[in-house]
Amino acid sequence: MTFLDQYHLVRKHTEDICSLLQPEDHVPQPVPFVSPPKWHLAHTTWFFEEFLLKPHLPEYNVFNSDFSFLFNSYYNNVGKRVLRANRGAITRPSTAAIIEYRHYVDMHMELLLQLKAGHEDVNQLIELGLNHEQQHQELLYTDIKYILSCNPISPVYNEDINWENQHNIEEGFITVEEGVYEIGSDGEGFSFDNEHNRHKVYLNQFEISKSLVTNGEFLEFIEAGGYSDFNLWLDEGWSWVNENQITAPFYWHKAEEGWQYFTLSGMQDIDPNAMLTHISFYEALAFAEWKKMRLPTEAEWEVASNQLNWGRRWEWTHSAYLPYPGFAKPDGAVGEYNGKFMINQMVLRGASCATPEGHSRNTYRNFFHPDERWQFNGIRLVKP
Repeated sequence: MTFLDQYHLVRKHTEDICSLLQPEDHVPQPVPFVSPPKWHLAHTTWFFEEFLLKPHLPEYNVFNSDFSFLFNSYYNNVGKRVLRANRGAITRPSTAAIIEYRHYVDMHMELLLQLKAGHEDVNQLIELGLNHEQQHQELLYTDIKYILSCNPISPVYNEDINWENQHNIEEGFITVEEGVYEIGSDGEGFSFDNEHNRHKVYLNQFEISKSLVTNGEFLEFIEAGGYSDFNLWLDEGWSWVNENQITAPFYWHKAEEGWQYFTLSGMQDIDPNAMLTHISFYEALAFAEWKKMRLPTEAEWEVASNQLNWGRRWEWTHSAYLPYPGFAKPDGAVGEYNGKFMINQMVLRGASCATPEGHSRNTYRNFFHPDERWQFNGIRLVKP
């Protein structure tokens, strides 16, 4: 597959995700952490226009001079931007205009790829842009799910998507022996800067579960009073539970006939044997405490990963999102991609059912605040 083919394949997948939406679905932003689908379509296009076409394609004319302000996410080096919580207020330009913007940028990216073939600096930026778009493809699925969940009739996005009912295929634990191991990117293939540099870590012997926690196991935690036992919770987590009146995982609802959850294929009865998802770090840690176990560190997870079946849930680790030894932010706007978020967030490892094909690797470091659970997050336990 050529670089141009790869570019078009990734770009098309974004539009395919949105093709099942109604025009009205592209605009809502029920909460600040969710972005409207239309904004995702525009922002991923803005990335290529801002970082590639404007600096590298001679005489390029921007599609619309307002778009740099409207669709910048968090790049202070680029200039002013709309507040994240106000993205749903961007009813104009229309979704049709955004699709036109995408096609305009794609046409000029084809020209850039022809003119700059073999230019390593340009190719690296394009590769970053494609991986950035794949991140937004996953966010599109999770944001669409949240947006539709706010509709009182629980609409169906795609009746063929059954991600919440995925099952484990193994049971038991594996033992990882005490020793010195290497973690981090080895430089082969694409990786984000937060995966650099490969370095040694010492680990005590540990036993890690081959399977993820299931809905049925978490139901036992609920029925045992897990959400009302402060002894199980971090102080900050206990405050979060009480301030937000949390009594179950995200999207779970107690109906007369039993527990149900909202999915991209509508409301369904909870499958007790399926892997738990949409869980916060606070809940993951409380459950581990209840089971008298713990969460793995990210180093433990990476070392054990070659012996695990992973990739259907992002897995919480008990590691803060911090730089690896020797980490250095690139200069300029690209340097804002990861480094400035290395505070008050926890690392998740693996991938999820919503992660695009070819976008997962065992060194990938995802990160979210400990209360966030609208992603497809799950729990893997380690014996104490």
